[in-house]
Formats: sequence, structure tokens, C-alpha cells
Amino acid sequence: MKLAEDILKETDGKICKHCLGRKLSKTIEGTNNIERADKACSELGINLDNVDCVVCDNLFDKLDDDLYKKIDDKVNQLEIEFDTFLVGCQIDKDIQKRDEELSEKFNLGVETVKKEVNRLIGLGIWQRYDREAEFERQDIVFNVDLKNEPKVRIQINPLYIEGKYNKYKRGIPQTKWPCTKCKGRGCEECYGTGKQYSESVEELISEHFLKLTKGREAKFHGAGREDIDVLMLGSGRPFVLEIKEPKIRNLDLSKLETEINRINENKTAYHNLKLCERPRKAEIKQSSPDTYKVYQAIVECDEAFDADKLDDLTKLNEIHQQTPIRVLRRRTDMVRVKHVLDLSYEIINDKTFNMRIKTEGGLYIKELISGDGGRSNPNVSEILGVNAACAQLDVIEVSEK
Repeated sequence: MKLAEDILKETDGKICKHCLGRKLSKTIEGTNNIERADKACSELGINLDNVDCVVCDNLFDKLDDDLYKKIDDKVNQLEIEFDTFLVGCQIDKDIQKRDEELSEKFNLGVETVKKEVNRLIGLGIWQRYDREAEFERQDIVFNVDLKNEPKVRIQINPLYIEGKYNKYKRGIPQTKWPCTKCKGRGCEECYGTGKQYSESVEELISEHFLKLTKGREAKFHGAGREDIDVLMLGSGRPFVLEIKEPKIRNLDLSKLETEINRINENKTAYHNLKLCERPRKAEIKQSSPDTYKVYQAIVECDEAFDADKLDDLTKLNEIHQQTPIRVLRRRTDMVRVKHVLDLSYEIINDKTFNMRIKTEGGLYIKELISGDGGRSNPNVSEILGVNAACAQLDVIEVSEK
């Protein structure tokens, strides 16, 4: 009881049971701080009920039914679903300072007042909603401001859905493009939509998720992207759809996938939809030596090519490619070294052939064919000795990351 007596002497007996029990948490056994304080009070023959605590200013009295009613009202107002949560609180800095100074005086490595408040509020939420507190990745965060009259704000964390998509129609960009004239504000040229194109791979799936989740905004993260005039075939391109501030989180993804694909038939399709965590959106964007892409291109030449030279294309390996002129406005001007992993061809006529090419991710196929004014070396035009251009391009496969 020596530590308890010293703490009581230091605070002139003006300390609440929460604060005393917390300081004794490593010296007196008990299931909670109130129980530890009661043991000390009983042993010392003192009563700490209704004292004005000089440590926390009776902060714990604010954790009452009124506070939980505010939490209930906020949950009901937002109409949110959640399985996991975290609690964060704001308390007066003077309270935190006094609490820390008392612990330092007696060299106590115990829980801080702020951590106890968070824990107790979390316990109350668990009892009311039967939901689990989660410190790493949680659905929502209850932010409780206790500096004055308690205020409650709920932070709704994003929902992440992983999958693959196919694009079966040319002229559809991967993501929403703001109108180049009005920059998204809406004008006559874009018919007030603020968009350069009426639809995108992103919007054709996100509009359904936003409606069902009652989310505020969606963001599409793709494992690379194909040009607007290029199809995405094969098993599809990996993506992560991020829904910000979703109020509804429990979704039947299989049913939703079927419905979205029915509506977007012959335009886009989305497969293997499943929930994922935030790090996944960065993982699918990371390039590694093992990732590759397979393309099919129809190559047209401005004059007849020497068929014997086509075999030289199969020997293509290391490509030094300066950022293509057509993407300079949005890409750093630099030379990238990429590799062709496999190439085969099929002659269509004396000026046209079909080329199937497997490459490291990040190699620009159209410029590999044309040469891009000497910015791509070596290139198909140079090898064949004629001007060649990509008349049609399809992505056949994007490797998993």
C-alpha cells in the first residue's frame, strides 16, 4: 500500500478511482482500475467517491449514457454498417500533462489516461453493438472530443474490392477523363457532363457500388492501363476499386458481379470480385522482373516488306525506349530499358501482318512498331526497312502480381 499512500499524499487525496487504479495497475491485481482502487481504499480505510480529481478533472464522468446516446444517434443518422472499429479521443492537454507527470514522479510505466478513455469507450461500444475493436484495419473510427461538451464524429474508412476486368469495345478509357476544354466543370462541348468520354471501365462498375454502398466517391486503381482504342482480352487486367465513406459494407459480390456484367454486356466485364485490404492497391501497381504482358497487333506498312526480314523481329530483346511523344504531357521524359520476351508473326498480305508479342510491363507497343521518330530502339520499322504502324492492338494477357 506504500505506493497508494504516496500517490494519495501527492494529490492530497483528490484523485478519482480511475486515476488511482490506473497508477496501481502493476502493483495491485484486479480486473479493472475501479476494482484496484477499491482494494486500496478498503485497505487504507478511505473513501474516494465524488472527489474532485486533480489529475483528470473527473473526465470519466463524461463517459455516461448521454455520450453513448450521441454515439447511437450518429450511427443511426449515418445508417452505417460496420464489423470492426477503433476509438480515438481528444482530451485537454493539461490533463494529459498532469497524468504523465504523476507517472514520471513515481516511475510508473502504466496506461495513460487517454488510452484508458479509449479502452472504456471501446468496451461500451462492444457491449452495445457486439462489434470487435481492431487496431490495424478497421471499418470505422469513433472520434470523441471530450475537451468540452462531448462531441462524436465517425470516420468511415474505405472499402476495397479487387478483381479483373475485360474491355470488349474500343473507345472506352480505363478511368474517367475530364473534358479537355472545361477541365471537368461542364460546357457545351461535353454537353455539361464535364467528361471527355461518356463512359469508362471505372464508371461502368463504380456507379453500381456507389449506389449499393451509399459511398461518397470511387477511385479505380489498375495494374497499368491500355489505350482507349485497345481491347483488354484474355483473363483480364487486375484492378482495385476503392469506395470512400461506404455506409453499407456487407455486399453479395457474386450476385453483384453477375448483374454488372449483364448490364455491360459487349462493353466490359468484371471477374473474381472479392474484398481486399488497402495495401493491395499499391501491390498491383508495382512492377517486378517477373511481370509481363502479351499483346496482339495488326501491323500495316506503307509499302511491301521483305518477308525474310520478319524473322529478325523474333530476335528482338532489349529495347531502349524514350517516353513516347504522345504521352509526354503526362509522363517524365526519360529512357526506359525494357525487354521483349517472345514474338511470333503471321503474314496477312504483302503490307500487313499479325504480330503476337510478350514483353515486360511498361513497353509501349505502338512506338516499338513505328519507332516514334527514333525514340524507340530498335523498332519494327527500322528492322523491316519500311514505315510500319500499329493498325489495331489488343492486350491478350496481363500477368499476376
